[in-house]
Amino acid sequence: MDERDWLIIHTLYHEKNITNTGKALYISQPTLTKRLQQIETELGVKVVNRGVKGVQFTPEGEYLAKRAAELLDTFREIKEDVDNFNDYIAGTLRLGVSNFISKYQLPGWLTAFEKQYPDVEFQVETGYSKQINQLTYNQDIHIGFIRGDYNWPGEKELLFEEELCIASIHPINLEDLPNLPRIDYQTDSLYKHLTDNWWAERYAQPPLVRVTIDRGDTCKEMVLSGLGYAILPSLFLEDVPHVHQIPLQTKEGLPLTQKTWMIYYKDAEKLNVVRAFVDFIKQLA
Repeated sequence: MDERDWLIIHTLYHEKNITNTGKALYISQPTLTKRLQQIETELGVKVVNRGVKGVQFTPEGEYLAKRAAELLDTFREIKEDVDNFNDYIAGTLRLGVSNFISKYQLPGWLTAFEKQYPDVEFQVETGYSKQINQLTYNQDIHIGFIRGDYNWPGEKELLFEEELCIASIHPINLEDLPNLPRIDYQTDSLYKHLTDNWWAERYAQPPLVRVTIDRGDTCKEMVLSGLGYAILPSLFLEDVPHVHQIPLQTKEGLPLTQKTWMIYYKDAEKLNVVRAFVDFIKQLA
């Protein structure tokens, strides 16, 4: 068995489906099925059973799936160590990025970094900031980019801070908000906590929510269509200057903001590619 075989077992264990595993690994279903049978013959055990509910791992298969995850981590570490033997910047950089940053910031970052270091490959996980924070904590990725003040035990670099705003295609007064239709943008829990607290400090009744959405770009389009107002980070609104914006303030009169952070462990900088990317991002901040 080689690394590819262990990757097949690992992926199949998570997908529980031959077709989805083949798509994930760019292997045709017949080829994948044949290779899985060869693995079972080579090891002398039944790895999976296939039924109407999909793929079910046998006890032997469960054991192999656990060892596959361990071996793939070892293979990855070996490759990283070999790439790190000299000062040349190469290898695979594993990043975790919140959905907003993956759309509005990451493409430009990777393009500029690749021009400096063309032999670097990128593996990117996207999701909510809470998920990225956990992936970084578990060291499943080298560097995480999150929005909001999550607890973090390692290195933490503030990249930028943006205001939260009321956005509407029509001029509105804050006093009228409880009676106006709202497009509720609910994403990370910390963002929701910020906006909910702001509302509770000012109004005795809940907002008049017309639509609830979890994607900022969709929320912005609904505002542009006149479906209602929304509370959005200012970066969402840079390309629509005609939209009326009211920056939110705390009770003390300070801007209500959301921060974007780069998080990582100091030990990760032992890898040349990680250290180079951290320095690159710090220069942009």
